[in-house]
Amino acid sequence: MKNLNIPLFFLALLAVFCFMLVGVAIGYRSIIFSIFFLLLGFCVMGFGFMVKRKQRNQQA
Repeated sequence: MKNLNIPLFFLALLAVFCFMLVGVAIGYRSIIFSIFFLLLGFCVMGFGFMVKRKQRNQQA
């Protein structure tokens, strides 16, 4: 079993939570918050991919 990378795990949870909040914002019919959480989720996910790529390049 591989070691769990805690910072990347929390970034992934934060991205999933942002996408869940998009659904909540849609339920409240708030277009502004739904767009905000959607963009925030993509930014967090992109930041996680960037951190993972930097870690992989440092190991090689």
